[in-house]
Amino acid sequence: MSEERTHIIKLVSQAQESGARQSKACKLIGLSAKTLQRWEQAGNTQDGRIEVQHTPANKLSELERQRIIKTVNSPKFAHLPPSKIVPKLADEGTYMGSESTFYRVMNTHNQLAHRDKSKPNRTITKPKALTANAPNQIYTWDITYRVLGVQH
Repeated sequence: MSEERTHIIKLVSQAQESGARQSKACKLIGLSAKTLQRWEQAGNTQDGRIEVQHTPANKLSELERQRIIKTVNSPKFAHLPPSKIVPKLADEGTYMGSESTFYRVMNTHNQLAHRDKSKPNRTITKPKALTANAPNQIYTWDITYRVLGVQH
């Protein structure tokens, strides 16, 4: 048990001997009573929190990550997104990771830009709405919004 935890347990015990309630003493310290009770259990030196982040056993090694990046940047796959790369690799009998793994690895290497040979879709903004505050301020003859590239 850490030195700080032992000191906190001793302080709360002294407060209890003086007549204070455990829950009130813990609240004053900024600690829950349940946490203190877990600390007091014999031999409890491990982190007992539920939401502690542990390193997964199947985490990719740096070599595996580099292999994914090398594959994604190869001329054969450089223009394809992971949603097309992973199935093509599966057809060849190669498995390096799931589609989400590819996206995650590419994201850490800042390579999630548009990967197709064509230009990415442009966002077309609507024209600014005009408002008339008095008569004869706005004249218009065409009220349709035209989308570029589409013939009417």
